[in-house]
Amino acid sequence: MKAVNITFQFQDGQPDQTHVAAEGESVLDVALNNGIQLQHNCGGVCGCSTCHVYVLKGENDLPEISDKEEDFIDRAVNPRINSRLGCQCVMQGNEDIVILIPRQEFLGH
Repeated sequence: MKAVNITFQFQDGQPDQTHVAAEGESVLDVALNNGIQLQHNCGGVCGCSTCHVYVLKGENDLPEISDKEEDFIDRAVNPRINSRLGCQCVMQGNEDIVILIPRQEFLGH
């Protein structure tokens, strides 16, 4: 099974963290497995916008964004062109990824 590195950067100023992610794991999975706070009110099933992240590097190695994910990103706080939902960013194992996690002191949809 292929693996890549995910580097998590934080808008709240925490130090960057880099973790290994196996092919098939989501950004949300890797964050939670490594003690990184990333809200996930729906349980990681693309039913809300609380696991919203920004993909700074490696977006071409992630699955294409679905219409459903796009709809929820529109409801996220401060969506950008590089916005994704952590639960939908599943590693394909070819390219390292850099993720920016927005501040987590909010109640999302």
